[in-house]
Amino acid sequence: MSSGTIPPFSTQHWRDTKRYLWLVAITMPALLFIAIGMYSLTSWTAWFWIGPIFILGIVPIIDLISGRDVRNPPTDLIAQLEADRYYRILTYAYLPLQYTGFAASLFVIANWDLSIITKVGFAISIGMIGGIGINTAHELGHKKEKYERWLSKIALAQSFYGHFFIEHNRGHHVRVATPEDPASSRMGENFYRFWPRTVFGSLKSSWALESNRIARRKKHPFRIGNDNINAWLMSVVLWAVMLLWLGIGILPYLIIQMLIAITLLEAVNYLEHYGMLRQKVKSGDRERYERVDPSHSWNSDNIATNVLLYHLQRHSDHHSQPTRRYQALLSYHESPVLPTGYAGMILLALFPPAWSRVMDPRVLSHFQGDITRANLQPSRQEKILAKYASETKSREKFAEEDTTSLTQSWQSAQCPGCNYTYRVEHGDRREGFTPGTPFSHIPDAWNCPDCGVYQKSDFVQFKQEKTR
Repeated sequence: MSSGTIPPFSTQHWRDTKRYLWLVAITMPALLFIAIGMYSLTSWTAWFWIGPIFILGIVPIIDLISGRDVRNPPTDLIAQLEADRYYRILTYAYLPLQYTGFAASLFVIANWDLSIITKVGFAISIGMIGGIGINTAHELGHKKEKYERWLSKIALAQSFYGHFFIEHNRGHHVRVATPEDPASSRMGENFYRFWPRTVFGSLKSSWALESNRIARRKKHPFRIGNDNINAWLMSVVLWAVMLLWLGIGILPYLIIQMLIAITLLEAVNYLEHYGMLRQKVKSGDRERYERVDPSHSWNSDNIATNVLLYHLQRHSDHHSQPTRRYQALLSYHESPVLPTGYAGMILLALFPPAWSRVMDPRVLSHFQGDITRANLQPSRQEKILAKYASETKSREKFAEEDTTSLTQSWQSAQCPGCNYTYRVEHGDRREGFTPGTPFSHIPDAWNCPDCGVYQKSDFVQFKQEKTR
């Protein structure tokens, strides 16, 4: 994977000025209690719409006022920064706050004398908090520690989107910025067309990924060890408890908050890779997509949304180093930049004509006037090419030769990104490779199970083995 260029002077005199601002992210569930408390004091039902008002109204304004923070931690401090447990404790703390607010808010909907429209508004607010909960799950799910991955599934239970844990890590990170990725939006594809494609495509992909993993162990996929099934069961239990406690009348509001949480997540997915396309390169006698680099993700350094979403807007570095913790993510000079933070861009995505006017010229500019290098919506490809024909510059297209080769005698091979190591003597039972399985027998399409970025052909001989 290509490394990015850190902007000059971005690391000088560095200290984490956002260290205590990260507390804002974990206090987001407090919005639900503010709504309950302020309604009790004022009887104003508008308080129950606090989720969309704050996230899509106030946060974009704060982003514009507070500006950008492009500072990066010095390279020699990244390991120390990642080891600071304060930051990970913040993500853990979100979960009890999330579910306390979830239960209390559903109790209010079920028992207070509110109009249906007010209950719907409050369900939307619950869903907004659940959507940020999915982002918390995203941060936890990328980590190597097993307990953090289980916490990720717990955070996803509210939204009934547990398969995101599988599809995002092992699907999206492998296929990002390609036509095959259901979570990468295409130029000319509006959000309302993207939503069903990504929701149902991700579900199909996650099931296929787990089924293939389990099939390598010669077992059927309908088992508790299937990470899709055990994640969905968490949602079943949670929802069943809510229905037994509050009654069947709460079900429509559970569904509403689920749809809102999913929509918030997929709106973020929509803007992160809009129009981005990795080019094909040669790899021996076959073709593959070039490795992900900082130019394949839209980024933003707007402070408010970065704090709210654990630096998710530094998306290029996240795809470069998926297991890197949020506080240590870097801003790259090569990364294309959104005109404002994610919160404001989500609002823009809801209005397709405005989105196209703002973003399509940026995609064209990013590809230096050659729109044929963008990921285009197939049904609109001819119109887009015709529209920008006069601006498209003639460029010589070529595929770089990837000379990566595998040494078949390796007894261990290491992922160059996250240092996951495959040892022949141990195999990897979870991936379906029994002890003694030669690295050469692993399917060529297999990707690193920890970071999901590097393919088998990218692995290198384990360093300790080299020195023997």
